[in-house]
Amino acid sequence: MTLQTSAAHDARRTTIGYALILTGTVFFALNGTVVKSILLSGVPATTLSETRAFGAFVILFAIVAITKPQALRIRKDEWKLLLAYGVIGVSMTQFLYFVAIERMPIGIALIIEFTAPIWVVLWVRFGRRQAVRGTVWVGLLLAVIGLALVAQVWQGFTFDGLGVAAAFGAAFALALFFILGEHQRRGDHPRDALSLTMWGMGGATLFWLVVPPWSFESWSMYAGESAPLAGVGPQLPLWLLTAWMVVMGTVVPFVLAMTALGYVTAAQASIIGMTEPLIASIIAWIVLAEVLTPVQLAGGAIVLAGVYLAERSR
Repeated sequence: MTLQTSAAHDARRTTIGYALILTGTVFFALNGTVVKSILLSGVPATTLSETRAFGAFVILFAIVAITKPQALRIRKDEWKLLLAYGVIGVSMTQFLYFVAIERMPIGIALIIEFTAPIWVVLWVRFGRRQAVRGTVWVGLLLAVIGLALVAQVWQGFTFDGLGVAAAFGAAFALALFFILGEHQRRGDHPRDALSLTMWGMGGATLFWLVVPPWSFESWSMYAGESAPLAGVGPQLPLWLLTAWMVVMGTVVPFVLAMTALGYVTAAQASIIGMTEPLIASIIAWIVLAEVLTPVQLAGGAIVLAGVYLAERSR
């Protein structure tokens, strides 16, 4: 294979990876509106987290058992990584984010959580001892500044020690989600995206069975109830919103994200993932008529510029 052919092949793989992670990011952003609707109806965050993890695990287990039963086996050298991926990368990212937004404005919590790419790049630089260009840091800084403008963090700013700690914990957990996912997808014994996501949801389900104490019996609150979309939209059955959250807001985007890590690195995927708050704002603008201010539009442009600069400097 010539250098030119190899470069073209790498470019195609990168394009595929970015398309996958961006598509998954759109589904994650859409899911934010759905989750908000369910939470506003009175469903506790812990119950919702349990439902999301367990429902996704059951669906993925059935698919893997039918299509690729050999992937149900866990090698002795990977069960610890799979457990860490599920408990920390999947469940703790969500749980700590919920803790953060209960104690501080959502915008500030999101800005802190989406510093995750910085921790991923720091791992690449000091953990793997790989060179990182200075323009990558400039791009990441621009993206964080842009996100701060999109979230308008200066409105209702409050400092809560536990909330800040939880938000940074969510950032570290999100970074591990990408790092561990990349290791499992691109290591010496790569695991397919479907079974990796399944075992991740299995680990998250196990976490929710232990901490907090069992509360699956509260699932009955989904039956016969309805909620307005994001608190202002049309009334929709809770079971329908929950089904969307599990399938289109969990199974689909998680599998897309893990598939993407077979084509791009954790650092690349996490940087592209920084567009999620921006995409969520655009969705709210279109669906819920939440008009973006000129400052937010400028912030969105800065986010895209920062992501582009960081990506081009990889």
